[in-house]
Amino acid sequence: MNSPIRTRFAPSPTGFLHVGGVRTALFAWLLARQANGQFVLRIEDTDKAREVAGAEAHIQASLKWVGLTWDESTDIGGPHAPYRQSERLDLYRAWAQKLVDSGRAYADPYTAEEVEAFRNEAKANKQPFLYRTHRPANPPAWDGTQPLRFKSDPKAYTWTDAVMGELSTGPEAIDDFILMKSDGYPTYNFCHIIDDAVMEISYVIRSQEFISSVPKFLNLYEALGVQAPTMATLPYVMAIDGKKKLSKRDGARDILDYGQLGYLPEAMLNFLATLGWNDGTEQEIFSREELITKFSLDRVQRSGARFDEQRLQWMNGYWIRQLSLDNLYGRTKEFWPASASTYPDEYKRQVLSLVQERLKYLAELPELTEFFFTDLPVNDELITGHKQLKKVTAEDIQQMLKQAESSLQESDFSVADLTDRLNKLLEITGQKPAVLFSLIRIATTEAPSSPALADSLAVLGKDRSLSRLRRRIN
Repeated sequence: MNSPIRTRFAPSPTGFLHVGGVRTALFAWLLARQANGQFVLRIEDTDKAREVAGAEAHIQASLKWVGLTWDESTDIGGPHAPYRQSERLDLYRAWAQKLVDSGRAYADPYTAEEVEAFRNEAKANKQPFLYRTHRPANPPAWDGTQPLRFKSDPKAYTWTDAVMGELSTGPEAIDDFILMKSDGYPTYNFCHIIDDAVMEISYVIRSQEFISSVPKFLNLYEALGVQAPTMATLPYVMAIDGKKKLSKRDGARDILDYGQLGYLPEAMLNFLATLGWNDGTEQEIFSREELITKFSLDRVQRSGARFDEQRLQWMNGYWIRQLSLDNLYGRTKEFWPASASTYPDEYKRQVLSLVQERLKYLAELPELTEFFFTDLPVNDELITGHKQLKKVTAEDIQQMLKQAESSLQESDFSVADLTDRLNKLLEITGQKPAVLFSLIRIATTEAPSSPALADSLAVLGKDRSLSRLRRRIN
């Protein structure tokens, strides 16, 4: 019987999660969910100097926002608790001692100055610096106060990466590296291998920055007598120009910032899944259930995936349009303009129904709806800067506004009646919709754009619409 698939996401609490990290977690989560396996969230907090207060809670909140749930972690426990590496130090020391006892680890006797001298010597001889060439003949007994180094066994390796395919390297890629630091904490290169082995992780999915370290990981697995898990290396998420890894400077936001901007978790999940993965078709929109069914590591591309925020906006707009009005309204509570606070829910629902088709993210609500809740100041630039209206004389503009007021004065302000009257106004004035309708829209909204004119007027209501028309006339 095959062992159950167990995957993990193991971030360091040294800052916020951005799209690259969450995509790694997502792919590991999809693989586990597809196989009815387990997804483990482990916190790798051994770098205390770089740890950021609150980062662990932030990591959990970020994953929860996207909709990723875990089966074992610091908050819910599990059969391999604790899940914080700083609480597993006794375990690492015990495994380190096994390596010492088997002759595969040694206490490092050198000072930082001596190591630097070795490095400079190699540089002067135009050779790569290899620590193992300075391995001490009679190292001191390890008592935990000195760094502990792995005594490597350099050899060539060939291995199969579930994404990158068959990879290989020569013995020059393997050197003696630190397992335990002098402060008693393990290095990442050591403790993640122990944790993955003890937690029975079957797939290790991580970013390509670790791929050059895999040979030394394999060497350590052999020394420990542990079966290596299946490796899956994800290419970088690239900046939009495709030339460099996405960074904060290029827009790598905290993933929770997208929630603050009104991006939907469904859209973000869809977007991240298709950053470097497709199912072999032209399909771009995937539900969570479809992703769980269709995901496979062999469809992850080997080259970097470009982070295109325009595509994210398009995808988010699509998901906004799929929501029922009630569902969408329930998500907009924090996004309305302040001027909307005194209006009843039913009126805001009407407004939302008009702009739902145009929303790309919920933080656009104030810009798109402000004029429904307050009288914006008259802005003559909306007319003087309009491609069609700037050619019309002031007298003709005045005349058209008076004709519109006269006709709308008799309307019951139903959408059907307003549509009929607006179309008749086209005949009466002899104007094109781009001229007449734009003028009425500007006069009644004072906004650069609005939903369909008849619909907007119907929601604004008769009194407010006529009041604004008269303000423009005057």
